[in-house]
Amino acid sequence: MASSGGTGVRAPGRASIGVRTLRTDRWWAAPLATFGFLFGWVVYATVRVCLHSDYWVAKYHYLTPFYSPCLTKSCTPDSALFGRPLPRFPIIIPFAIVSLVFLLGFRMTCYYYRKAYYRSFWAAPPACAVAEPHRRYSGETRFPLVIQNSHRYFFYLAALVALVNTIDLIDSFTQGLGLGNIIMLINVVGLWGYSASCHTCRSIMGGRLNHFSEHPVRYRLWGWVSKLNGYHMQLALGTLVTLAVTDAYIALLAAGAFSDLRIIS
Repeated sequence: MASSGGTGVRAPGRASIGVRTLRTDRWWAAPLATFGFLFGWVVYATVRVCLHSDYWVAKYHYLTPFYSPCLTKSCTPDSALFGRPLPRFPIIIPFAIVSLVFLLGFRMTCYYYRKAYYRSFWAAPPACAVAEPHRRYSGETRFPLVIQNSHRYFFYLAALVALVNTIDLIDSFTQGLGLGNIIMLINVVGLWGYSASCHTCRSIMGGRLNHFSEHPVRYRLWGWVSKLNGYHMQLALGTLVTLAVTDAYIALLAAGAFSDLRIIS
């Protein structure tokens, strides 16, 4: 029996079911857990980038990724490896606003994150075989979701930010080796792994090749990225953890909560 109205699951011509789903398992557990994790991370990150403090440990050249690159005159001069071409920022603007826009654009348009927040925040749909509550569905063909198609461009910008974080890491090693260096290294490796495992990177390596035999180097690179792509979800979530841990460790060091465990001074 057909239902009336809407362009989604209630569209004319689709079977009408009296309940939202026939599933009897805890289908809501995964989207709820994802919602809690992402919401908690966003709250933490928002608070940290707006504090404008405890982001730089001058003794060891530790700069939190949440403030990198520091390009405003509001930054501590020593923390600004690329200079301070921007004026002083008001309290509501993060020091690393430029890179944060790039990273937010990259992650928000990422295929994995789309699935994660579509299901957990927008319930579109919340799980397989569970009807979404929205009466209309236009996919990613209208504003603002049409912006999702810009993911390939944000990939290049995010890779540039990962390079900046790598430079920050190298600069920290000029002061010796400590636990902070290791934490920053794990974060940088994770960021590069997340970027390299992106579907866009896989397409760049070999997505348009018609004959792999004529491009052995790109074929090999495509094969490596394809294997890494299988871990894209784990890297997407894992890098959120490493970003928060790196930031928290540097913030606590800068606040004097404890001393860095030094291996080579």
